[in-house]
Amino acid sequence: MRIFDNPKGPTGKGEIPRIPDELAILPLRNAVLYPGAIIPLSVGRPKSIQLVEQALKGDKIIGLVAQRSPTIDDPVWTDVYQIGTAAKIIKTFKVNDETENLVVQGLVRFKVVAGLQLTPYHRARVEQIPDRSETSPEIEAMVRNIKMLAAKAIEMSPNIPDEAAQIVENVDDPNYLCYLIAGNINIDLTKRQEILEIADSTARLQKVLEYLQKEVQVLGLSQKIQSNVRNEMDKNQREYYLREQLKAIRRELGEVDDKGDELEEIKERIEKKAMPEEVKEAALAEWKRLSRMQPASGEYTVSRTYLDWILDMPWLDSTDDRLDIMDAEKILEEDHYGLDKVKKRVLEYLAVRKLNPEIKGPILCFVGPPGVGKTSLGKSIARSLGRKFVRVSLGGVRDEAEIRGHRRTYVGALPGKVVQGIKKAGSNNPVFMLDEVDKLGQDFRGDPSSALLEVLDPEQNNSFQDHYLDLPFDLSRVVFVATANQLDPIPAPLRDRMEIIEIPGYTQEEKLQIAKTYIVPRQLKEHALKAEQCVFEDGALLEIIGHYTREAGLRNFEREVASVCRAVARKIASAAERKEMATDGGVPDQTQQIFLIKAEDIKSYLGPKKFFLDAAERIMASGIATGLAWTPTGGDILFIEATLMPGKGDLKLTGQLGDVMKESAVAALSFVRANASKLGIPDDTFQKYDIHVHVPAGAIPKDGPSAGVTMLTALTSLLTNRPVRSDVAMTGEITLRGMVLPVGGIKDKVLAARRAGIRRVVLPSKNFPNIEELEEQYKKDMEFIFVERMDQLFGHVLASEAETSEMRRQHQVPKISWPTRIAPAEA
Repeated sequence: MRIFDNPKGPTGKGEIPRIPDELAILPLRNAVLYPGAIIPLSVGRPKSIQLVEQALKGDKIIGLVAQRSPTIDDPVWTDVYQIGTAAKIIKTFKVNDETENLVVQGLVRFKVVAGLQLTPYHRARVEQIPDRSETSPEIEAMVRNIKMLAAKAIEMSPNIPDEAAQIVENVDDPNYLCYLIAGNINIDLTKRQEILEIADSTARLQKVLEYLQKEVQVLGLSQKIQSNVRNEMDKNQREYYLREQLKAIRRELGEVDDKGDELEEIKERIEKKAMPEEVKEAALAEWKRLSRMQPASGEYTVSRTYLDWILDMPWLDSTDDRLDIMDAEKILEEDHYGLDKVKKRVLEYLAVRKLNPEIKGPILCFVGPPGVGKTSLGKSIARSLGRKFVRVSLGGVRDEAEIRGHRRTYVGALPGKVVQGIKKAGSNNPVFMLDEVDKLGQDFRGDPSSALLEVLDPEQNNSFQDHYLDLPFDLSRVVFVATANQLDPIPAPLRDRMEIIEIPGYTQEEKLQIAKTYIVPRQLKEHALKAEQCVFEDGALLEIIGHYTREAGLRNFEREVASVCRAVARKIASAAERKEMATDGGVPDQTQQIFLIKAEDIKSYLGPKKFFLDAAERIMASGIATGLAWTPTGGDILFIEATLMPGKGDLKLTGQLGDVMKESAVAALSFVRANASKLGIPDDTFQKYDIHVHVPAGAIPKDGPSAGVTMLTALTSLLTNRPVRSDVAMTGEITLRGMVLPVGGIKDKVLAARRAGIRRVVLPSKNFPNIEELEEQYKKDMEFIFVERMDQLFGHVLASEAETSEMRRQHQVPKISWPTRIAPAEA
């Protein structure tokens, strides 16, 4: 409601103020100021700001006239009305450098007689138009009618406070009553200007009364519409009240209803969306709830977001499988070298699906060290099947809600990772990769691995319910592929639901072929090198594999190849710069030079060797044995050292050994002491000497039962003074009764022996089936010795006297003489 200072006039005493004959004129875009009114204005045009600043230095009186069109930025005199209102600036304050806000009070009307200037701001000669108060029965009657209608309008309008009726009732001057009513009813600018320009009080009252009657009629019609809608609804239709009311108002007043259009669009999407009948009924029920809510409420946003999730889910949308087995086999061969077991399983699934399209999707779990291609295998499976691929990392997930989703009652609730992945894929039968399933956590928020039980159970996942959607979704057509570095952390119930496929590390020969087929071409492309510019010889690649990386996978190997490519790229780029700087006949063009990478060149690119095949040199003395160990990053060789020192027969263990390895060492020593006479060990050895067993790399914790055989061999070698053969490695668990028990991780351990250059491996006899399952490429050039009892071990691992002499002769360490002083560098 516009504020009027006093019902008796601007001065508060009923006096008519006098204004200067010349006034600075401020054009108004969408407003008309009436005498007596106090309104805020925002001034942004440079001319207007300068006008205000100049007026503040004087009497603060300016003229306000309305523009005929609000779109004109720099109006001339023909663009503004001739009748305006003189005003006094009451208060000013700046919001920023470009805008100034002021509060003005209307004084009297004036007429622009002549425009004096347009720059730097408008200025004109004006003629004051006084408002004279007249009294007659007709005027008094119209004043009463206006006050009565104004009171009725205030009562019907919810946006005007009740105190406004008292303000209207206290206005005595008919002119100011007109201005008060005209400033607060809903009329356009032209009609407001028309009321300002009317000179006769009776005519002005008549016009205001006419507009006020229309306003009261509109308000009454609005109430009538509300009443009609309310009366038309019976008990069963009451839930549609708000929506029908808004529709009725929209029809009567011709207003645009954005919410109604949005609701109709959502309902149309629900009707057209392919979804199960149960889901469609739930979506329509939620839509009805949404239609009864106010758009400004928080619940409206929650409900709308929920409907969006339902409409975005691919309930019945699926991709067609590519059931060409030969084509799929070709794709798998293109993407990956080796991995025959995995490829065979995928092709078997394709063959069965071709015969039985309704078969449920398999749940595979690839287990292997990092860098062997588990994740990329999932992409290849999706490509061979012609399906979408989506990947979700489960590493560090500790909250069950991240799998099953949050309840919608929670603030910021979202569906779980499974539903989010399905939505992202856009089909209900993607290849869904659950990466790092062995890294799932568990705390007070729940057990996410238990939530995965339903997801990965073919008998249950056809009606998986996410807590957010709270609707069943069929996951039986999804091909789930999980990856893990190790099986032990995966709970047994979850592991039982998956088909485990172990992916071991690669042999040196496989890494060479993978490098030539995939890694080198990819790195050359990434470093903008042509195949003819940088050529890797096989010897160079083998040098990197053997002496710069020691891993089951390929990540570090690819990084080292990338380092060589970067060095070559730098040389080529430097040659190109020199060519640009050279004159004719100067530096030759080296950008076309061919870089042939040989084995002897690797040191200049990658620095000194990081790993050495020194197993033979390290075990040339008695008391040292080579064992095979399994780690989450693949198999590895493990040296166990033992030595004697004067003492009382105590056993000392170092090297950050776990309890199981300590127990293996104690059991091995007990067996040796119990069979000392058979092994030719003097009886007083254990009373005169202490034994120290150490496993190098002491900063790394070590544990596991498979080192028992190696512990026994090291102790026997030490106490019999017979070195262990340099070409043999071993693994197995021991018992006090002299039995050698089977162990796990055989494939990874065999690969570790191959990487270390060891070709003879001693294994428990009950691990023979594991060797039978190995592919021929892993068994090539390898000799496997199977033992059942510990006394069978020594003839295969301990060197004879002749072999001992030959070993020490071949691996004699030359004497190194160090300089006593280092000469200073020359200046």
